[in-house]
Amino acid sequence: MTSRERVLAALNHRQPDRVPVDFSGHRSSGIAAITYAKLRKYLGLREKAIRVYDPIQQLAEVDEDVLGLFGVDTIELGRAFARQEDSWGEWILPDATPCKMPLWALPERKGNEWILRSKSGRVFGRMPPGALYFEQSYYPFAEDADLDAVPEAMQECLWTAVASPPGPLISGEKGRELFRQGARWLRQHTDRAIIALFGGNLIELGQFLFCHDNFLMLLAAEPQKAHAFLDKVLEIHLESLTRFMEDVGKFVDIVVFGDDLGTQSGPQISPEMYREFFKTRHAEMWHLAKRLAEVKVMLHCCGGVRELLPELIEAGLDAINPVQITCSGMDAAELKAEFGSEITFWGGGCDTREILPKAAPEEVKTHVRKQLEILSPGGGFVFQQVHNILADVPPENVAAMFEAVKDWN
Repeated sequence: MTSRERVLAALNHRQPDRVPVDFSGHRSSGIAAITYAKLRKYLGLREKAIRVYDPIQQLAEVDEDVLGLFGVDTIELGRAFARQEDSWGEWILPDATPCKMPLWALPERKGNEWILRSKSGRVFGRMPPGALYFEQSYYPFAEDADLDAVPEAMQECLWTAVASPPGPLISGEKGRELFRQGARWLRQHTDRAIIALFGGNLIELGQFLFCHDNFLMLLAAEPQKAHAFLDKVLEIHLESLTRFMEDVGKFVDIVVFGDDLGTQSGPQISPEMYREFFKTRHAEMWHLAKRLAEVKVMLHCCGGVRELLPELIEAGLDAINPVQITCSGMDAAELKAEFGSEITFWGGGCDTREILPKAAPEEVKTHVRKQLEILSPGGGFVFQQVHNILADVPPENVAAMFEAVKDWN
């Protein structure tokens, strides 16, 4: 099988020739730039400039030599863009490693910390001393919400205004044509499954704009206002999704949406609240994507969400990520037995909270083999560690994780 065929077989619940592997195919399956620099050195690969692909999370652009070495079957649509050196500027990582950042997101030094500003000049992201990534520092609707100004508020929010590649394209038809050209180029130059990040966040966008506690209180105490806000957001998302799919839908295989519905101890909201506020809106977006192109829909959704899986499946979801196996209700064997024929588990291949950063390499391999034994039978599984590989992970453990998958295959 080609990589694309392998991933699609798994998504269609057919046993592929080997377990498909995702590494840096989207912004929740990547690696911290600090760790990536150490990994390249550990693997004995030639020295290269480290590109920080995701400025907020400080994730590295993983190079082709590493993708090939680890047998990676996925690639993100954004890799078709910002390929020229003039898209990147010099910066330095928190551990003093030189790197490159997208020119449109170069941080600014202010006192003893790094900051990111919106186009209006507002500081909306901070990296204080000792931090390893940027943290949101301004919430546009925290004190006063103007529901007619959601698009403007999104430009003042760290998570919705700071662009990873493809970056801020030229507006209008010329920008759309550049987007189409990049997607077409990538399709012609790879047989990996192409992942397109759309977003379409609902509960997360509420939390990005109002702040987490305020938005949860809004859902519980002012449901009419919450519905009005979500209607505005859905209208924006559907319009954007239509353009997005018209432009690149025929060149991609998986469209990723994002909404962290879970916590360590279970869902943020009840199934009843999910049905009231989010299910029909999710379904409308996911079905629109599938109507406009032959794609699979994945939701990046952190935390313990077992109670919500039946609702998500019914809403039209094909794959769930990152399958956070250390959370309440997220036992891999139980999930596979209960939902394995209905949804693809994209993740859960290696625990990134305790095992990957703290265990010995052989312990990492034993853990990975166990997860593969549980999750791989019958398809419906794409190997990915649980979320991004962070800056405290030893490079030998990263190598051990992928070696275990290669040995298994």
